[in-house]
Amino acid sequence: MEWDVAACTDKGVVRPANEDSFRISRDRSLFVLSDGMGGAANGEVASAIAVEAVIATTHENGSSAAPGKSMPRPEFSAHANDLVRSIESANRQIYEQALRDAASRGMGATIVAARITGSRLALAHVGDSRAYLLRANVLEQLTADHSLVAEQVRHGLMTSQQAAASELQSVLTRALGMDAKVEIDADEIELLPKDSLLLCSDGLTRMVSETEIAGILEQAPNSQMAAERLVQRANECGGHDNITVIVIRDSGRSKGWFARFFPFWCSNIV
Repeated sequence: MEWDVAACTDKGVVRPANEDSFRISRDRSLFVLSDGMGGAANGEVASAIAVEAVIATTHENGSSAAPGKSMPRPEFSAHANDLVRSIESANRQIYEQALRDAASRGMGATIVAARITGSRLALAHVGDSRAYLLRANVLEQLTADHSLVAEQVRHGLMTSQQAAASELQSVLTRALGMDAKVEIDADEIELLPKDSLLLCSDGLTRMVSETEIAGILEQAPNSQMAAERLVQRANECGGHDNITVIVIRDSGRSKGWFARFFPFWCSNIV
């Protein structure tokens, strides 16, 4: 399987600066997205540390081991375990930076990282940045938000509709940099031809419904158009937060008619 990859980021309509970061390593099929937290407390620094740490410490063969890091989880591959260890490193670097620098006290970040090896997808995440799989026109959230409202929904204390309207959406139960150690969720799935993957910050998912996200992913002729349109649509719906997306599609997908109706260019793509 070959992958068509694109990314787009924007500060949105309301926020004065963009605290999101992302990095893509095409040679390793490694994709990382982070949403910084803290505002004046250097949230953009935290997200930049997070993505750079994962890129720097994720190894080619996935077999690295170092003193002080967690033991490999036997249910996961070497690549998935390496992804978890790299996020542990990111957490440690953010935490130590906040201890050294008074201006960085309180900074933190979410993270979602994906690694594709052959047709195998490894995922690891902390916080409420998400990974989605679009397969046969059905959008499935692959990550579980580490937020107060998401926990209440999972325990039956709140409906999804109530959670979407709650003023507590931004309260996270896990984030990078808050403590010396952090619990990291991981998973692996087998990818199929014509699958599409989406990594995104909550600036997208709070503004655009999953039904509309699925439609944009399905109808866009390529990843570039999909990424640009998702960011544009979040801004059209209010753009209350920074918006970052990474779209990863099977390059064998047929082109659609979408581009004729929604021409858009994102100058922040790298």
